[in-house]
Amino acid sequence: MNSTAQRATVFALLVLLLVSTRLNLPTAVTHFGPVPDASWAAFFLGGFYLRAWTRWAFPVFMGLAVLVDYVVISGQGMDFFAHYCMSAAYWFLVPAYFALWFGGMLTRRVYKEANGKALAVLVASLVGAVLACHLLSQGSFYWISDSVAQPSFAGWWKNYSDWLPSYLRTTAIYVGLAVIVHVGATQAARLRAQARATR
Repeated sequence: MNSTAQRATVFALLVLLLVSTRLNLPTAVTHFGPVPDASWAAFFLGGFYLRAWTRWAFPVFMGLAVLVDYVVISGQGMDFFAHYCMSAAYWFLVPAYFALWFGGMLTRRVYKEANGKALAVLVASLVGAVLACHLLSQGSFYWISDSVAQPSFAGWWKNYSDWLPSYLRTTAIYVGLAVIVHVGATQAARLRAQARATR
């Protein structure tokens, strides 16, 4: 991705993905039932596609995530700052989400073309980023918030391992769909370039 226009398009699409799925729009709007939250995938893909814009793009994504949380919690008639999710642990989402962003940046750094090596790097980076994000977000909530009455290592591990597969699966599905679109768009651009060259 070289042009500013391409980057801006991807930025807008990822913002739309982040906001619309994090809002958990009602079935009447989506027509498909609840759509899984794509926040983790949006941060990972942001790191990949918007690496050059990290200084301002990551804070924008982070601000939007917090704003959506505020809208959702307030929209349910609850005090945002009194909500059980709002503890000192909530602010661990910043390094947690940056772990995802960094995983995308790392993948982009070594990416040259779509091949087996690129796929292996993507899988390793994605799994590592999700593990780190979950460790920071879930671990901080478990150990720091008041929601767990008697924290223990065994309790933390069970909680971590119980929730990890669903977070990994959801993130991998969204990133996998993005890979399909990326490869398709790359091939289409290559075919168009070849067609122009043979004219």
